[in-house]
Amino acid sequence: MNEPSIPPEDEKRAQTLARELHDHNIHYYVHDSPVVSDAEYDRMMRELRALEEKHPALASPDSPTMRVGAPPLDSFEAFHHDPPMRSLENAVTEEEIAAFEERAKRFLLQTYDRNVETFDFTCEPKLDGLAVEVVYENGFFHSGGTRGNGISGEDITQNLKTVRGIPLRLRFPEGGPEPPAYLAVRGEVFMNRRGFQRLNRERLEKEEPPFANPRNAAAGSLRQLDSRITATRPLEVAFYAVGRVEGFIFHSQSHLLESLPKWGLPVSPVWRKCANLREAVEFYEELLKGREDAPYEQDGVVLKVDSTELQNELGSTSRAPRWAIAYKFPAKQETTQVEDIIFQVGRTGAITPVALMKPVRVGGVEVTRATLHNEDEMRRKDVRKGDHVLIQRAGDVIPEVVAVIEEKRPPDAEAVPMPGECPICATPAERPEGEAVVRCPNPTCPAVVRESLRHFASRRAMDIDGLGEKLVNQLVDSGLVREPADFFALSKEELASLERMGEKSAENLLEALDRAKKPTLARFIYSLGIRHVGEHIAEVLAERFGSVGDLSRADTETLVSVHEVGPQVAERILRFFSDANSRQMVENLLSAGVEPESPLKAADGGGGTAFSGLSFVLTGTLSGRSRSEAKAAIEAFGGRVSSSVSKNTSFLVAGERPGSKLKNAESLGVEILDEDAFERMLSREKGS
Repeated sequence: MNEPSIPPEDEKRAQTLARELHDHNIHYYVHDSPVVSDAEYDRMMRELRALEEKHPALASPDSPTMRVGAPPLDSFEAFHHDPPMRSLENAVTEEEIAAFEERAKRFLLQTYDRNVETFDFTCEPKLDGLAVEVVYENGFFHSGGTRGNGISGEDITQNLKTVRGIPLRLRFPEGGPEPPAYLAVRGEVFMNRRGFQRLNRERLEKEEPPFANPRNAAAGSLRQLDSRITATRPLEVAFYAVGRVEGFIFHSQSHLLESLPKWGLPVSPVWRKCANLREAVEFYEELLKGREDAPYEQDGVVLKVDSTELQNELGSTSRAPRWAIAYKFPAKQETTQVEDIIFQVGRTGAITPVALMKPVRVGGVEVTRATLHNEDEMRRKDVRKGDHVLIQRAGDVIPEVVAVIEEKRPPDAEAVPMPGECPICATPAERPEGEAVVRCPNPTCPAVVRESLRHFASRRAMDIDGLGEKLVNQLVDSGLVREPADFFALSKEELASLERMGEKSAENLLEALDRAKKPTLARFIYSLGIRHVGEHIAEVLAERFGSVGDLSRADTETLVSVHEVGPQVAERILRFFSDANSRQMVENLLSAGVEPESPLKAADGGGGTAFSGLSFVLTGTLSGRSRSEAKAAIEAFGGRVSSSVSKNTSFLVAGERPGSKLKNAESLGVEILDEDAFERMLSREKGS
């Protein structure tokens, strides 16, 4: 009920201003067609703010004035994604795009006996910003967070509220589809070139350092603990995907991109549905041609199989969907001079030539080093000390030498030979037959040990918070750590004695180490650094064998029988576990209290998993466990959880207040489990 003291004309005027400001935001950010000037918009905002200050009861949670920001936070809380926000595989040539399509066709043929001649693709520019997820409940903005590691990011709800393109209340269009009761929508927050240039001018006037590029500016703005600072930054947003949705079904990616703007959610201003790969490549070439004239930074085009049904069937690896790929634009290039060529040793012993160069800015980042990849590449490009070279940031990230500018080669340019021995430990180097990489074969080489320890502690492996590159180097240099198990024997006194490590930092690291003692089996396998065993293969091995002991005892025949494990991977696994030092390293970790959490195995002795090949969809609220817990339980038995119902869905698990997925499942004849039946199914498998 409104306060009696509010004059009706003030209440009516405030409601009118709020409604019109919401509409103006949609015209500007969704339809790119403003109907009032910036000055008029600002005048309306000031008038509404004055009315709300005069009558505080008029200020609703979704008022446009709520975008001014809130008092600073001490730190960000965690924000969890359901389902995970996956990365995209990259392609840089048309041949790689064609190979992506062929892989998708082959997967559908082998897995579902579905012969697809060509796909409809939806193509969108790959905007260069920061990926976020925003949650709406019953049409109102609820919360939002960064992508982070894909499973959880940082809760930046207050900052996202300040981004004008993100509606605080969704539109309910007349005659159109109403927004879902629960909608987690995903997109990119970015800064257009004009806003970026204006921001940097303002920073220079205040004698503040300018941002290197629009992406850094957008990311830095969204990660401010003081959201009032974020509110001053010219941020925009384009949504391109959804996470969890209740009460609505998107039949395709194009259907999604058509629906979101009706609810006031901006999507990319340029996207196209293409009938085949050729049309998708033509769209890519159009955007590439106009890249420099576009109002915002873009580094490629994202191709997505349009059909949601096909997306669900194609599924994902542990890192990326099989139905989408980023077709990257050629990297921006610059010229500089090579001052020296050195050799680095990685965790697998690979000896990599690296060019040290005169500093040059490439894509907004200062570059002083560039990889030469391997001996063959260095010789093919004929890169010499003193050469002037063309460099680029591969994938706009890793600097690499593209070519030598031969007409600028000085007379004293010096070819640098690959070393015959490891530059760190002096062990004779080896180049196995058929490989392009020269390696140090010494597993105790300090460089190999150092890089292996960094890999072990990294976010995608054991995820030991606070154990970064500099601290690992200190621990190795001080002699406190020689192998992974040594991390878990560190004392507070030893840690506190290190540079920049006080008692509090030491306590935090010890707590992180204690938490890391119960990794998933897949993370543990990946952390061991077995060559050719990446995150996805580690998950496959964990699901198949259930324990590191069973994996270590597997023979070649058993290993190659596992889907996606070929002879080369099997040979590397066998070589790792046949090495006495490797076996001792694993035993030392287990003795140090590390207990990998094993996936549950079926009663057939590990020859498969109970839910292998079964697809589940969850809807409604479960009283006995959270949605993420239910998903984890299904996946532990080898099942797969999808976000939408299709004819290939095995079971729909329906809790209280199920959404439209229930009707869809009934129409498709999908078997429906209530919560009791679902729990009985899980109990039966646990007890088998």
